[in-house]
Amino acid sequence: MDYMSSGAKYTPKVAMEFESEHFLQVSDNKKLEKKKSPGKIGAVIGVVIFVAVIALMTGLLVWHFHFRKEQINKRMYSGSMTIENQVFENAYENSSSPEFKALAQQVLRDLKVIYSNNPKLKKYYVGSVVQAFSEGSVIAYYLSEFKVPAGQEASVDNAMDDLDIAVKRTLESPKRPANTLEIRKMRASVLDDRLLSTYFKKNLRYSEHTKPNVVSWIKSPGFPDTPYTPNTFIQWELRGDRDNIIKLEFDTMNLEENCKHDFVKIYDSLVPMESRALEELCGHYSRTAPLTFYSSGNVMLVTMGTNDDLDSIGFLAKVSQIPPGTISKSCGSKLTGTRGTFSTPNYPNYYPPKIDCAWEIEVPKDKAVKVTFKKLLLAEPGQEDGKNCNKDYVMIDDGKKLCGENLKGTLVETSKTNKIKVSFHSDYSYVDRGFLAEYEAIDIKDPCPNKFLCKNQWCIDRNLTCDGWNDCGDNSDEENCKCSSDKITCKNGLCKPKFWKCDGVNDCGDNTDELNCGLCKSGEFACKNQKCVSEKKVCDERDDCGDSSDELNCKGKSNLECSDITYKCKNNICINKVNPECDGVKDCEDGSDEENCDCGKKKLKSTVRIVGGQDAEDGEFPWQVSLHVKSYGHVCGGSLISPKWVVTAAHCVQDDGSIRFSRPETWEVYSGLRDQNRNGDPAVKRTLKRIIPHPYYNAYTFDNDIALMELNSPVSYSDYIQPICLPSAQHDFDIGKSVWITGWGATREGGSAARILQKAQVRLINQMVCNDLMKGQVTSRMFCAGILEGGVDACQGDSGGPLSCPESNGRLFLAGVVSWGDGCARRNKPGIYTAVTKFRGWIKEKTGV
Repeated sequence: MDYMSSGAKYTPKVAMEFESEHFLQVSDNKKLEKKKSPGKIGAVIGVVIFVAVIALMTGLLVWHFHFRKEQINKRMYSGSMTIENQVFENAYENSSSPEFKALAQQVLRDLKVIYSNNPKLKKYYVGSVVQAFSEGSVIAYYLSEFKVPAGQEASVDNAMDDLDIAVKRTLESPKRPANTLEIRKMRASVLDDRLLSTYFKKNLRYSEHTKPNVVSWIKSPGFPDTPYTPNTFIQWELRGDRDNIIKLEFDTMNLEENCKHDFVKIYDSLVPMESRALEELCGHYSRTAPLTFYSSGNVMLVTMGTNDDLDSIGFLAKVSQIPPGTISKSCGSKLTGTRGTFSTPNYPNYYPPKIDCAWEIEVPKDKAVKVTFKKLLLAEPGQEDGKNCNKDYVMIDDGKKLCGENLKGTLVETSKTNKIKVSFHSDYSYVDRGFLAEYEAIDIKDPCPNKFLCKNQWCIDRNLTCDGWNDCGDNSDEENCKCSSDKITCKNGLCKPKFWKCDGVNDCGDNTDELNCGLCKSGEFACKNQKCVSEKKVCDERDDCGDSSDELNCKGKSNLECSDITYKCKNNICINKVNPECDGVKDCEDGSDEENCDCGKKKLKSTVRIVGGQDAEDGEFPWQVSLHVKSYGHVCGGSLISPKWVVTAAHCVQDDGSIRFSRPETWEVYSGLRDQNRNGDPAVKRTLKRIIPHPYYNAYTFDNDIALMELNSPVSYSDYIQPICLPSAQHDFDIGKSVWITGWGATREGGSAARILQKAQVRLINQMVCNDLMKGQVTSRMFCAGILEGGVDACQGDSGGPLSCPESNGRLFLAGVVSWGDGCARRNKPGIYTAVTKFRGWIKEKTGV
């Protein structure tokens, strides 16, 4: 049947009104006399015109029906409806049972009636299929197909959003059949395009009904022995007993990194409804931080889609049922006292869908309540900006809503009385980690005794105001300032330290600190060697600078005369591309820029979004090694660059009194380690075969502070053990770029060493500024990195560890080795690192890497 046949048809208007017709008088009757016969010329003209008209009409008809054929798109909707005049039977779990088929036929009949009550849906409806039933009274899950003309998709989507109106019309219709189902709460959403049956070659479907106090397991086909099936769509229907909820906990998750290729998607439903999608997963997650999800009712759907590639082992997950009260116990309470903490259920794991919590906080009567959100993770499609909080949100005193993502701990709310109410709401779709908050009682009249009150209610030391650093987090400590003589006065009114002048980074925000910097005039190009040439000479295929820097990254001819800043291929041809190594593009004719590129990528995906100065996660920096002195413990860090070689600092292997640090037998090397108290699996221990400090290391100046260690036996790469990429000698690390420092060193100056591997983000600092800050002690084989306002730095015990620089290709390169510094995390005292690019040839000579 033609799917368009039921639509409205166009009827031309044929009625004619003659009342106002007028016939004009003809003055010459001869002009109206019939001619006896046309002339020959007239006949020929008539035939030509007739043929032309026929040809024109034929062309128009061909164009209309062939070229102007309307494009029709297949559009699938997944949905659910609650049927109130039915009681759930166990047979409804089996789609082959007569009971299932009978109720499914009724649902299909009523769906057709409901769609016919909306003209938009009636025209394009093709058919439906019932997928499953669940309790409550009975919930039916279905898929409906429509064929929609291009451009009409939005109007059909809107009609599907208003299904409850069509249901109401159906139930109130006097022509309603006697056996119509009592339908309520009808919802539908567009099916994810990737789930269309034509997308996959194979479809599999499983079901699992859990029992109380019993754990079931689901897994991808072939797990863990073989990679999962390619080009396949799989569904696991998970059920629990009535009045229970489903708990899904992933033990292993190992998929391709790109969710467009392979994915696992979880739904709070028995059909893949986008309005009930809880989360989409891909990549590889650590076992030590399992992913746990909860349903709002007694059903859940897990789906998996794969492309043609075979390269991952898939997933393993535990399924169980629990009473809803298990969750509600941690969902809201009355909090008293002068301080305390509270969080969403299951934090830092995922909170459940469709849950509401409320915390009523009360402090002594003469105080006010200050609530600080240390972490707030309520990001969901459509509200990541934290402004349109209409889905998952935190509400303060039935008024202000908070949502989105805030990891800095700068989100503060203060009450005007000694009471405050904090509410949390999640809808049915897309859960997140939630929040961690602390509250404290403060003086209403003086909330920050002897301190500066930021606009966001933070309290900071008064001497931190107008110093050029955003200590408040909202920059309010840097407003309305009068800049001192040792500061840059920005045009926008901010003050910035003078050592940021002309460092290539726009610190003012209006570029004031980067004006009038170079020796080069307007219209001139500043070469890397400080020479100035006309901008017209840039990319003219001539080395006008003398170091080829005016010809780097130019389109067209890629070969250049070799210089200190041009990348040299294995065939000794130099190319103009900056940092071509391991970027996925073959730039050298011999492909040497893409050799040995199995490096610099972590295998495990981060499960909690955290920012610098925090615990690193398992496998987050798999090249980090811990160097132990036997029977003593951790002393220095290092970086794995191959199965047998480690890069560290030369000062770590200098003899000191009775301890012979230069001897291989002194050391034990741990790879894959995170917790110093847990040095077993997945960590592995190796002893050393030899140590090679740089021959020109200067123990007084720390110049040439680099050393190599050869392991007695190679390590095997795993999720937790991987090498970092070595940069070429010409690799250019941009000033101002954010980089990672990692290690088990002291967490503060003079403090004790960290037990868990620490990570922090710092930025690369201009060499000239760096040397000024460090009183001329920085050589050309060193560079600076840090956060000059202080608080983040490497420290004792981090020596020899990596400074890892991420590049646009997603790989991390070993930019530096932790070397020395003036104290730890002091203001205006950055960390000093050995520049690995300066020793690339030496490393190659000694290790072959």
